[in-house]
Amino acid sequence: MNLIDNTPIALTGINDSLLSEIAERLSEFAQTGQSASIDLRSLPMSDADRQDLETRLGHGEVEVKLDVAGLSEIWETSFAGVWWVRHFGGDNHITAEEINIISVPDILHAHQNDARAAASRLSKIIKEERHHG
Repeated sequence: MNLIDNTPIALTGINDSLLSEIAERLSEFAQTGQSASIDLRSLPMSDADRQDLETRLGHGEVEVKLDVAGLSEIWETSFAGVWWVRHFGGDNHITAEEINIISVPDILHAHQNDARAAASRLSKIIKEERHHG
């Protein structure tokens, strides 16, 4: 809704072009493995456009919420390899939003340092349980 006169905000028509771009990038990814990212915040999209795009791409089987330096929502759309990544700021407003065409978004990969720390913690827990068990 337009906050000034409460009229619905119309679609701009950008989504047809955007869906074509996503389809091209997905085809390229499927053939070559070349990933791609489309920054939705850099495009002249209305809230209605974003909702329409989300509806048209749909939600697939994987959805993740992360709380690392702010909340992030990541989901695979109904098209394998097409991911919607949305980051929120401290005030719960969207600060970044993009479409990733990739097997798994980078933000979901465990960093090696984190894995080392986790392995150390798990080993310590096992040793403590054996000692007390």
